[in-house]
Amino acid sequence: MPGSGVRRCYTAGQKPGRTLTRTLGPWSARDRSESDHMPDAQPMTATPMVHDRHGPQARRALEVEATIPTAKWEEEVARALELGLAGADSIVDRRIPTFSRGELPHFAGINTFLKTPFLEDVRRCGAYDVAVLGAPLDAGTTYRPGTRFGPQGMRRISALYGTYSFELGVDLRESITMCDLGDVFTIPGNIEKSFDQIDKAVGHVYSSGALPVVLGGDHSIGYPTVRAVARNLDGRLGIIHFDRHVDTQETDLDERMHTTPWFHATDIPNVPARNLVQLGIGGWQAPRPGVRVCRERETTILTVGDCVAMGTDAAVERALEVAWDGVDAVWLSFDVDCLDAAFVPGTGWPEPGGFLPREALALVRGVAARGLAGIEIVECSPPYDSADITALMGVRVIADVLATLVNNDHLPSASRGRPTPTLK
Repeated sequence: MPGSGVRRCYTAGQKPGRTLTRTLGPWSARDRSESDHMPDAQPMTATPMVHDRHGPQARRALEVEATIPTAKWEEEVARALELGLAGADSIVDRRIPTFSRGELPHFAGINTFLKTPFLEDVRRCGAYDVAVLGAPLDAGTTYRPGTRFGPQGMRRISALYGTYSFELGVDLRESITMCDLGDVFTIPGNIEKSFDQIDKAVGHVYSSGALPVVLGGDHSIGYPTVRAVARNLDGRLGIIHFDRHVDTQETDLDERMHTTPWFHATDIPNVPARNLVQLGIGGWQAPRPGVRVCRERETTILTVGDCVAMGTDAAVERALEVAWDGVDAVWLSFDVDCLDAAFVPGTGWPEPGGFLPREALALVRGVAARGLAGIEIVECSPPYDSADITALMGVRVIADVLATLVNNDHLPSASRGRPTPTLK
């Protein structure tokens, strides 16, 4: 989220014994239920004493958390008190405002993605590391519709999350700046005009230098999103595609639909089909014309069975090797139906036998480690969802990808000289 020039602290790869100074405001983020005043600054080593009964991952997480600053959280609390009025006299915790502003409480507020600031002036998106935008489109669906409500659904359930991941050791609020641009104005009755709108929106974000995070929308948006990046990229673009379906046929029902994005994307001169990697393909919903295109254009497919048999690390290595061969950037397209249907009821073409959530998350983290031009989450259809679990999976994929980009120094992009934005 936007900050005020506070130097960012990277939490990944810190060496034992390195001394950090983190700024603590009046309250410690470790126990937000307490309101005791703390000193303004406290020296702390990167590896505090943690007992050895923890598992290795948990121990590392406990050590890293102690090194993560809290400055942005304190700014958010101060801003909430300024703009939302101090709480009623009966409120003991004086950090609580009268009107909800910021992350807390999770059940209140006007939902943007992860409650990041809504940026009405989209011309300013380049001042942020990450810009989230919705592409509410289901004109390309060929069975169950409803993905036009996908952006709303993912934003709504994203309020369930905070900005800190225990296992990944990243607090997005403290590490990067994010904004939510709202939704692209799609045209329900005209898929080609909607493509043009999405193309212009994603191209604007990508060319600004912000990382585009696109909330779909059916998978037909894969064509205009890739077209936008390719047009603004000085070089070639690879694609890593998670799905149960190949989505490579030329037309479906006589139009470009959600089963066709990669046929047309790989027709773009600087988007070679040989750099299209498709993970999770399988089941009884693979149209043979699309399979034939995969064979003829020599895309690379790894089924769920392939990924399980070879292991996550080997599958990631294969995907990166192929997608990045001779290209300058890679786009990540994640269709929620790549997961087993039990975990994603809210989608248009659910298919049993897909990935388990922990398998899919490990794979996306692996492929994100090399860096990405952007990411889209598609085929989330809230009208068919159960307790928002499909939308929640889409949010989790984005959060894990962003944390991975932070841990591998691909974010924040402000480190390349972009000015830190201020929230007016």
